[in-house]
Amino acid sequence: MRADGTPVYRYRQRPGLPPVSVTRFDTEAAHSGPLPDHRHAHDFFVLVYVEEGMGSFTLDGAERPLRAGEVHAVSPGQVIGVATMAELTRGRAWSVAFTPDAVPALRSVSPLVWTHHPLLALFASSAGHGRIAEPDRANWSAWLADLAEELADPGRLGAPEAVAALLTRLLVAAARLAASAPATPDPLVERVFAEIEATFREPVSAADVARTLGYTPGHLTTVLRRRTGRPLLEWITERRMTEVRRMLRETDLPLDAVAAQTGLRDATYLVRRFRDRYGITPQRWRRTQRAWP
Repeated sequence: MRADGTPVYRYRQRPGLPPVSVTRFDTEAAHSGPLPDHRHAHDFFVLVYVEEGMGSFTLDGAERPLRAGEVHAVSPGQVIGVATMAELTRGRAWSVAFTPDAVPALRSVSPLVWTHHPLLALFASSAGHGRIAEPDRANWSAWLADLAEELADPGRLGAPEAVAALLTRLLVAAARLAASAPATPDPLVERVFAEIEATFREPVSAADVARTLGYTPGHLTTVLRRRTGRPLLEWITERRMTEVRRMLRETDLPLDAVAAQTGLRDATYLVRRFRDRYGITPQRWRRTQRAWP
């Protein structure tokens, strides 16, 4: 929960399953997934494809129309206001929620460079949404239906590979809808991210980073949240946890060694932070990840 009362939902890792889920919304179907009805944020990525209908929602306070054939990208930390989504008439839409661990090409990518990664081009602040050409819309519906089908039976032969491939295909198609001009880097955000990258392996705090850059922790946290959707401490934690997950997946190092190399105090503290964030112990997460491609 943020200081202003906005809830932040975390993606809960389901043991043995990839961190991706698909929801189909259909305002005329009794079995449709429920539309959220309150202001909130996520710590994961969300893609929304509108098949039919029209309406609107707000993202970080700015109203964004919803039209048939559009794809909308919501980055971690962005605040979604969804009350007006109830106006979606004859609405049919798909929502895909995922963490970078679901995409092989993104698993070890630092969260500090997410906005520069080609697969996440639509999530850059200068983009955020795109419109699919009429002939291509059937492909989007088919890809999403196939992804939902694979996730419904994750134990069948080839399901892990199919899920990763389908999600990657969706991200490629979404990225191609983004404007070709790259976003102009924010100098302050670049400085903060460079400092985090240089020091996250050490036991530094948000206050340490702020002081190094000549700011008070409160001021820098407020500015960073306004410009990136996430406060300073969340970025430090995200960078550390990305490296923790990479080391768990790619090495056999004991937890004490992983903690020492990611700025965390010890194995006990690592286990507590990991379980609080992902709902699973790092040992169990390591075992389940190695069953996936």
